[in-house]
This record gives sequence, C-alpha cells and structure tokens, in this order.
Amino acid sequence: MRLARLVLIPLLALSFLVSCESRSNKNTPPSKDVLEPNRQSDLPKTAPPRSQAVSTPSKSNSSKIEFSDRTDDVGIRFLYRNGEETEQFSILESLGGGVALVDYDQDGDLDLFFPGGGSFATDGEPTGLTGALYRQNRPGQFSPVTSLARVDNDTQYSHGVARADADNDGFPDLLVTGYGGLLFFHNQGDGTFSECAISIGLEDRLWSSSAAWGDLNEDGVLDLYIAHYVNWSPKNNPVCASIAGNRRDVCPPKQFDPLPDVLYFGVGDGTFRDGSREAGLSPLGKGLGVLIADVDLDGHQDIYVANDTVPNFLYHNNGKGQLQDISESSGASVNDKGLPDGSMGVDVGDFNLDGLPDLWVSNYERENFAVYRNFGGKTFLHVSQATGVAAVGSQFVGWGTVCFDVDCDGDEDVFVSNGHVVHFPDAAPVRQRPLLFENLLGKRFQNVASNAGPWMSSPHAGRGCAAGDLDHDGDLDLVVSCMNEPVAILMNETVTHHHWLQIRLVGTACSRDAQGARVTIQTELGKQSRQVKGGSSYGSTGTDWLHFGLAQTGKIQKIEIRWPSGVVQSLVDFAVDQRHIVIEPANP
Repeated sequence: MRLARLVLIPLLALSFLVSCESRSNKNTPPSKDVLEPNRQSDLPKTAPPRSQAVSTPSKSNSSKIEFSDRTDDVGIRFLYRNGEETEQFSILESLGGGVALVDYDQDGDLDLFFPGGGSFATDGEPTGLTGALYRQNRPGQFSPVTSLARVDNDTQYSHGVARADADNDGFPDLLVTGYGGLLFFHNQGDGTFSECAISIGLEDRLWSSSAAWGDLNEDGVLDLYIAHYVNWSPKNNPVCASIAGNRRDVCPPKQFDPLPDVLYFGVGDGTFRDGSREAGLSPLGKGLGVLIADVDLDGHQDIYVANDTVPNFLYHNNGKGQLQDISESSGASVNDKGLPDGSMGVDVGDFNLDGLPDLWVSNYERENFAVYRNFGGKTFLHVSQATGVAAVGSQFVGWGTVCFDVDCDGDEDVFVSNGHVVHFPDAAPVRQRPLLFENLLGKRFQNVASNAGPWMSSPHAGRGCAAGDLDHDGDLDLVVSCMNEPVAILMNETVTHHHWLQIRLVGTACSRDAQGARVTIQTELGKQSRQVKGGSSYGSTGTDWLHFGLAQTGKIQKIEIRWPSGVVQSLVDFAVDQRHIVIEPANP
C-alpha cells in the first residue's frame, strides 16, 4: 500500500455542499431552488441533553426509533405492477421491483428512480410498463420528470435498478434488469438520458433480477455483474397447484432450471465485453440479490450472490477479475443446518464492530434470516440463533434489506421488506409486516418495527428498498418498493442527541464512484468502517454517501481512506454533523 501525505488537499479545508462540485465536460443541468447555505451542516433533530456520559454506544440511552410515511406529502405517486390480474400465475409475477437513489442532475439532492414492472398479453407474452423518475426540487418535495428525462421506456418487464457512473463522466447512469434484456440509461449531463444497452455491448437477453457495479480487475473502469434467475418462458409456464392443492398458483423455483449469471468487464471507452468464462462464474445459480464488496479486506472486491433454493455464491477476487468460488469452504452459502435457503436480499455490515465485514441475507418463510459472522481467513459462521434474529420466527418472506445506523448510535441496524410470492400461501399472509432490527451493542438484534410508526407496524407486499438521507438532517431515511401497492417514502423521525458524519468519495486514479474504497473513522468510542459497495438489498441502490453514527462523541480523531488504487489517505480535523466530499489524491 502506498501512503498518501497526511494533509488535506485544498478542497477539503471546508465542508462542501454537493451542488458546489464543478462539471466542465457536460452542459449545466436544469437549475433548481438554491440550497440554503447551512442546510447540509445542520444538526440532527435533538432531544434534551442527558447528564450521563457515554463511552460506548448505549441502547439504554437511545430514544425511540420512528419512521413517518411521507409519500403523499413529498409528491410521490407510483406503484410497481406485476400483471397478476391477467391470471397467468407466472413466476415472473413474483419478483417485483426495486428503487434507486440517484442524484442524476448533481445538484446535491437525492432523486428517485423506480422500475415499472409489466403485464402479459393475451398470448401470455410479457409486456413492459414504464418506470418513473422523480426529481427532488427541494428537501421533501419531488416532481415526476420521467418523460422529460427520457427514461419512459416500456420495452421490457422490469425488476431491478443499479446506479453507477459507468463511464466516469461525472453523471450517474442507470442499469435496469428484467425479462427480455437489460436497459442502460446513459446520463447525458443535461437532465436527460439515452438508452443504449445493445450499442455498448450489454446484450444479455436472459431473465435478470439484480445487478451490481464494481471494479473487479482494478483498471479504473467499472465492471457489471448481472444475476439471473430461472429458465421460465411463456412456453415453459407449467400449471402448479397451491399448497392446499385446490386452486392454481405460482410454481416454485425448484420447478425450473437455473440460468447462468454474467459478468461484463468495462473496456474503458464506454463499452463492455462478456468476461463470464474467464472470470470463472458458476452456471448453477438462481440469483435474486447480489453484492460486490471486499469481504476479506485484502483490497480486492469480492462477489456474494443470494440464490433461491440453491447455495449462495461467494467469489473471492484476486484483483485481476479472476474469481475463486469459495462458497462451500467459506460457510456463507448455506444455513446452520447445512441446507440452502430461498435467499432474496443481501447486505454487508460490521455488526459487532470487530473490524470484519459480516454478511446479512433475507430468506424465505420457514427459514431464518441469516447473519454470517466474519471470523477472518475467508470464513463465516451462521449466527442467527445466537444474535436473536431467529426470535422473530420464520413466517416472513424477506426481500430488500439495508444495513444502516438508524439512530446514529455507532452500530448498524437492519431493515427488511417482506411480502409473499404466491397468491394462496398456507402459513403466512401475502402482505407482511416489515422488520426493523435494532442492534444491541453488537451482541443481539431486537425487532422494533411494531413500535416504529404506522407504516412499519402494518403489512405490505414489500420488495426492494434503499436508504439515504433524503432531507439532509443527518439520519438515514428509507424508500420501499411494493407489489401492486404505492411505493413508500419513510422519513426517519427518530429523536436523538447523537452526532453523525457523511462522506462521499470521488475517485481519480480509481473509478469516479470509488467502488471498493474503505473508510475507517476513529473516535473516543473506537473505530467504524464503511465500504463503497456495489449492489446489495434486492434490485435496489442506496445513497453513495457513507454514513457514520457517532453517538455522543463530537470529535473525529482520525479518518483513514483506503482507495482501490492503493493510496492510503489519513485525514484529521473533520467537523461532525456535516457532509464532506473527499477527492482521491494523486499518488505521492
């Protein structure tokens, strides 16, 4: 590793608004309301100070976690549709859609993109429905710009969306998965997009569910992993009975053969090539969620795939884009009984604050959600029973999931969006309550969803979800996509006296998104680490701001950034309760 000089580059002498970033290679995007000068450095909502000093995160001192459904108030009117009213009883109907948080016009506000889903023609052929792009005009106010931005494409039955600046031009692009092929909306930098998947080499035509971006061969250009599901088609749509056996229902995934995933390597000129064979991908998955992150902390991004009814994949990357399948030997591919689960969503977080990234997986009913604790050496242990996750029971069908510090107390909590995949389940309802696991000092999780607001305590047909600070108040909000039900904008209303820090990285030698970078902060309470990851959740992309809850400590002692290029940057004198942009320094 090469150590960068321990100085702040001039840009970092202050805390900057995102809207102050300059873009010289694109037209100026449409203007929006001017941001208040102090808005991104405002303190979070505060409670009366407590006299007790805190030396470690303390749940006994934390306030009640609460989310407020603000969907109608902020101007969002959208629902994902699956075409179940045509009574095809197709497994295609069961997957649902995701969401992307994307500042597409680079004005500092997070905008929202939702895939639209689809329906079926009279002959059973899938048809597409237009998704939606909502622009945030000012904090908490959105307006639809789908047609204006030219993302009103209905050529495929869509599912997931993965955001990334694929060509390093400073503007984020959108990759949409689904049945019938991929859509790639290239950001033109003027408030519009151009769909160009085929022309840039993304010719995949298999049924895709989720996708993840990452620089796997470390050439500074982003690569793309596409998770495929099963070999369904209108001609391969068998008639299956419900569990009760007295009516037709959606067939289970075991009824179908798996589809091989695909890995595209970025060429560097805005195009991609299929590198699946040279990378060494397995042909046996039924992928629904995918994550790209450095799980063994060797400086190279690895790949974890949540598969449905077959073992999950864990690929160890050697830094050259060559992948070693360590699924079985790692312990992270099956449950504590040695059996594969029906896995849908995935994320990564250091739950016990030991410095090692752990894996979280949402699973099907009659299965526990999985916490795979990282013991180093590429080995994991299924600890759902020991951590209290299994205490919620096994009647949930989990989809989108997010590891995030809800209450800014210094440890990561977990949200899970739930909803059944069949029309006539026998053990659980179609619409299901979400789960919100509060992390209790890195030792146990406790579900607090029933007390976290009306939406959290109500059943929904949940699918994809993503987290981000929509209103710039220092805590993370949630956006949830549901099946045939309006999307939900859940604002974090947790009243807390805790401090926070948000950092966004901009690569120069590495990809502009800084995929694979790791940030570690040191405070009087210890260390916390976050990665710039690809994928995660189910079919969704969260904010590109790394968020740290600081509990009651008001001082950052040190920040260390390990860039994918090999540079290690040390920074000091960072103000808390603010957002900071850090640009990768030149090699010394």
